[in-house]
Amino acid sequence: MTNPFAALGVAPIVNACGPMTRLSGGLMRPEVAAAMAAAAQACVDVAVLQDAAGAKLAALSGAEAGMVTCGAAAGLMLGAAACIAGLDPAAMNALPFAKGLPNEILMAKSQRNFYDHAVRQVGARIVDVGLPDRYSGAGSRDAELWEFAAAINERTAAILYVAQPEAEPDLAELAALAAERGVPVLVDAAAALPPVANLRAFIAAGAALVAFSGGKLVGGPQASGILIGRRRLIQSALLQQLDHDVGFAQWTPPPLLRDAALAGLPHHGVGRPAKVGKEQIVGLMTALELFLAENPAERWRRWHARCLRMAEGLAGLPGASITLRGRVEQEAPPVVVLDFPARTPAEVGALIKRLQDGSPSVRVNASERRQSRILLGPACLRAGEEATVVARLRAEVEG
Repeated sequence: MTNPFAALGVAPIVNACGPMTRLSGGLMRPEVAAAMAAAAQACVDVAVLQDAAGAKLAALSGAEAGMVTCGAAAGLMLGAAACIAGLDPAAMNALPFAKGLPNEILMAKSQRNFYDHAVRQVGARIVDVGLPDRYSGAGSRDAELWEFAAAINERTAAILYVAQPEAEPDLAELAALAAERGVPVLVDAAAALPPVANLRAFIAAGAALVAFSGGKLVGGPQASGILIGRRRLIQSALLQQLDHDVGFAQWTPPPLLRDAALAGLPHHGVGRPAKVGKEQIVGLMTALELFLAENPAERWRRWHARCLRMAEGLAGLPGASITLRGRVEQEAPPVVVLDFPARTPAEVGALIKRLQDGSPSVRVNASERRQSRILLGPACLRAGEEATVVARLRAEVEG
């Protein structure tokens, strides 16, 4: 088969970092690629296809409804738009200008990140809650439940919550408070699969909407994601993503939208630039089925074996101590941890840059470079690439 990258003059990288968007996500199984290729050979009504996929997502997650998005960030954008506009076509048409609409989204200040631009672009204004003293080193406290209660008012459209093990306050407690006040909680769970249980966990905890990535460890197309949650919010999100270039009298709504009681069809919504194609929908659903069917322990052991091969190959690397991090019950990929206690963070950063700029280009996880540490992940390595990672690291460190 012709190398499509070579035709464009682009060399593949050795990805020992993980399924990051900037590194083109993860690796798809052949079955997923085959399903996408087959889907490309026929035309379907996208609304009907979304409806069918959404019904299956709902059944798998325990949510009232679901839809496929073109990534987790798109899911956050569509979820925020749904929380602001509801099922009012005029409000949908007005976004991102939300004058007169509740458009404030509450968020623990410790959870603010680059990705919250996804919700701001639909006209939302993020309101910080609490102070992250435990991160600044000035204390041990974070945003607390009473602070969210005090921040909710008539302008509040939603609460945005980032799914992290250390996130505070507790999601179930926050969702209970939000439900009492009639405010939906939108969960950013982009990287929260695995563990498999998370597909249901956030909905079970009371979240109104949950956005997952489909292009990371689920193994779907890089430009795919999942949005699940309450029926009326998913209806709004889907309406703000679909193409509506059809007269209202000729429009045949799929089952999910038949009880939406619309006054008329909205214009193309703020989510229209984030459309998802038939290939992505079919690919995501195929990947999700394979992901859920695989034994998580077997998947983890496969990753762990790759980590062991790298750790064994790097044994005795000058100036480095090597350990493995991760446990099978966590289901997430283990990592090889390379500590360089005698090197400064700047020196470790320079080593990372040389690995990146050399040939072949080896990308590593640099998230702990400030601690003079490099992490090596197994999830996006192809067969035999562990040896390439070892060889490049030895060449750069020993040379």
